[in-house]
Amino acid sequence: MKLIRFGAIGQEKPGVQLADGTRIDVSSFGTDYTEDFFGNEGIEKLSTWLKDNHSSCPEIGNDVRLGAPLTRPSKIVCVGLNYAQHAAESGMAVPEHPVLFFKATSALVGPNDDIIIPKGSTKTDWEVELSIVIGKKASYVDEVNSLDHVAGYVLHNDVSERAFQLELSGQWVKGKSCDTFAPVGPFIATKDEIKDPNNLNLWLKLNGETMQNSSTSDFIFNVQHVVSHISQFMTLLPGDIISTGTPFGVGLGLNPPMYLKAGDVVELGIEGLGTSKQNVVAYK
Repeated sequence: MKLIRFGAIGQEKPGVQLADGTRIDVSSFGTDYTEDFFGNEGIEKLSTWLKDNHSSCPEIGNDVRLGAPLTRPSKIVCVGLNYAQHAAESGMAVPEHPVLFFKATSALVGPNDDIIIPKGSTKTDWEVELSIVIGKKASYVDEVNSLDHVAGYVLHNDVSERAFQLELSGQWVKGKSCDTFAPVGPFIATKDEIKDPNNLNLWLKLNGETMQNSSTSDFIFNVQHVVSHISQFMTLLPGDIISTGTPFGVGLGLNPPMYLKAGDVVELGIEGLGTSKQNVVAYK
């Protein structure tokens, strides 16, 4: 099943994208895609409900805005330097353990919403990433059982301001959390839709030119390891997002480096998780 949310900013409703691409409004199911939904077998209950109620669900026009496909989670945990080639282009050593940092949940926006270059920014960068959505509370989980705690997967552009991240001291969170820096979607694919999250093609284009094109098979730490590892240090709650890192091809790694500017268009996608497109605008 593919979970979407649609409508104006702040007024999104839950929906489902069907196998043929049709989008339907499931708000009459009675709940949005919240922590409670994911943590109380909401996916299974919605699937059962649709069998009897599918025909009465209104269709959603293709011109309707898509929002982030879940309500604001308790946290967004990100894994840095999780592809060897990306570590090399960043001038950093391949880590022995997953590098973890947070991204503010206030950065979440819809998959096709604008990226706003923050005030004072000169080094805003792109990062296509596979993100995991937690479906069951996870604490001290073993790798062998880690996928039992996953609800599904979603496309994420982990937009990053490199000067804020790397030149202003402190933790990376400053360069990761600006408003609009987490375009997510178009949909959450439930885990039954993705046979192997550790073998998915992912790509990103800037103004039509391919900048990133790789596979999650190049992970240093795979999905199972990441979920288990993070759960040793914090409780993962239903609806939490784990972003698993980006492959090589970011602006920071180019020679000379290249960063986003107003008027740019970023397009990205992951096999089985659809595509998104963001226009880049200046802060006003």
